[in-house]
Amino acid sequence: NPSSDVEVWSMDEHRLGLKPVLRPEWVDEFSNATAVVNWRFQWLWLYGFVHPSSGETYWWILPFVNSQLFERVLEDFARHWKVGPKKRVVLVVDGAGWHLSESVKIPDGIHLYCLPSHSPELQPAERLWPLTNEPIANRCFKNLDELEAVLFERCRKLLNLKQLISGLTHFYWWPEAKA
Repeated sequence: NPSSDVEVWSMDEHRLGLKPVLRPEWVDEFSNATAVVNWRFQWLWLYGFVHPSSGETYWWILPFVNSQLFERVLEDFARHWKVGPKKRVVLVVDGAGWHLSESVKIPDGIHLYCLPSHSPELQPAERLWPLTNEPIANRCFKNLDELEAVLFERCRKLLNLKQLISGLTHFYWWPEAKA
């Protein structure tokens, strides 16, 4: 389709839950740092899309990952960004089974490109996770709804930080698709 506009995006999933994200904290010499921890193994997944050239992002928070949810997220992504015959998206993904399942119906205009196995350093979307972890680090949440509310607000704020996100994800070798 030589008459189509083409964009190169990246997508990944990040598992977060009630098991806390712990980070070191600085305290003065007269204080003891304490972390409230209530180890519970309940999870949700943050689906993150990034267009490294512009810093645009697109987010979904879902209770699990599988090929049916991936298909649904792709459909919504395509609808939101008006992907189709006139606008094509090359979507860079890792080799997760739900990305490559033959049962996944890929929307018209989206073309998946799978990265080599065990190469997260090549995946621009991996660079989103430290940004999303920031407001939840060293916090203990009562339930997944509370965690989801914090993540929702964080993702909403990240939508407006396009320059920062492009700076983190736009590798010098990242392909620039031309119309």
